Amino acid sequence: MAGWDDLYRSAPQWYQDAKFGLFFHWGVYSVPAYKNEWYSRNMYAVGNAANEWHIAHYGELSEFGYKDFIPIFSGEGFDPEAWADLVVRSGAKFAGPVTEHADNYSMWDSDVNPNNCVLTGPKRDVTGECVEAFRARGLKILATFHHQWLWGWFMSTDVEADSYVPANEVFYGPALPLETNRYAPYRLPDDGFNATWVAKVKEVVEKYQPDMVYFDSRSNIISEAARQEMLTHYYIDNAALEGIISYKQEDFPAGVGIFDAEIGVGDLEPREDPWQFDDRLEASVTWSIVQDPVYRDAGLVIQELCEVVSKNGTLLLNVGPQADGTFHPNAVTQINAIGDWLGICGDAIYATRPWAVAGEGPTENVRDNYGTAEDFRFTTKGDDIYAIAFGWPENDSWLITSFTSAALPNVSRVSVVGGDELAFSQTESGLEVTAPAAQPYPNACVLKIERNQN
Repeated sequence: MAGWDDLYRSAPQWYQDAKFGLFFHWGVYSVPAYKNEWYSRNMYAVGNAANEWHIAHYGELSEFGYKDFIPIFSGEGFDPEAWADLVVRSGAKFAGPVTEHADNYSMWDSDVNPNNCVLTGPKRDVTGECVEAFRARGLKILATFHHQWLWGWFMSTDVEADSYVPANEVFYGPALPLETNRYAPYRLPDDGFNATWVAKVKEVVEKYQPDMVYFDSRSNIISEAARQEMLTHYYIDNAALEGIISYKQEDFPAGVGIFDAEIGVGDLEPREDPWQFDDRLEASVTWSIVQDPVYRDAGLVIQELCEVVSKNGTLLLNVGPQADGTFHPNAVTQINAIGDWLGICGDAIYATRPWAVAGEGPTENVRDNYGTAEDFRFTTKGDDIYAIAFGWPENDSWLITSFTSAALPNVSRVSVVGGDELAFSQTESGLEVTAPAAQPYPNACVLKIERNQN
């Protein structure tokens, strides 16, 4: 088994060029669709809103537990071809379903875990069918794992809960001290839990050969030896894959994969190495479908994508399918709008690299607030520079103060991507560009700046 020194990996070329991916929280938790995907945990916390709602709608935990949603999770509308079509339409270059969330329900054809979607629920290999459909479209494959959270996940403050019944260990794992429910438990996973954690990842790698394996936070509770064993298998035993992992916080040593910052955990900060920012299309605090879902506006997601890419990052966006495996029409509308923009303006995103500075302007949080005509984010491709304007100027011209004649000499042509050449002048104050007559994308208008290299 390799040590950390043998497991350092740089971001592969495909990843550095992709810039945008999609993933899908879909599982048993999609059936109740109450509040968020943590329903499977919160329903066991006496007094929690999910617990009270569950009892009101399904009965006591001793009568109807999380396992009892599995037969209802039939996924009758699941169509991997439709999922693949949505990914391509979005402009994403890599994608995949959540292979296992914290609920011990494997969304693949598993020999390690009998509690899976082939033996129960949809009775289909969700991951395998997605892999086949996605690869046929030229997409790279993402597998996401959250299963370290299972340690203590179902431990309830209701001692009569079905999660404590020995016969139900196949669904919930063995009963553990309630303290293991903490984010940073004192009692860390035992050898058996660590071995199963590794075995699940190995099985997905062997069966589906994902290009990227994503690990949610709390992976640091898994023993160092188990994490090294997993990476040795992925990086060395399956070296032909040229795969890469992503990880959060300090769950793995820096340099063994792609650092991932989740919304609400990390800021959109530039990093020297390629990094990842995962966020959700959902407007409320959920990564899965909920009752009466609300979605973020595509324009805000596009600005967020530009922000992330300008800072050497890649945006991984989640959208949760409905319990039947179809997508909510309002989600599809926003996803398609992102794809429309990328279809015209993608040259400023795909295969780009950061400029000397990421951007300029007064708006710092573009995730939740639209930028202004003074806000720009910059990317480069070869000798060309892209300036993405986050607002439309009232006086019909933009001033990009970062592009002074000293900072960006020899500007020869400025055009709007998807449109015409634009008049410009450059001084010590910056580059002033006359806005086009039409507003193709007023909240993310891409200006291409070309330079005379003679």
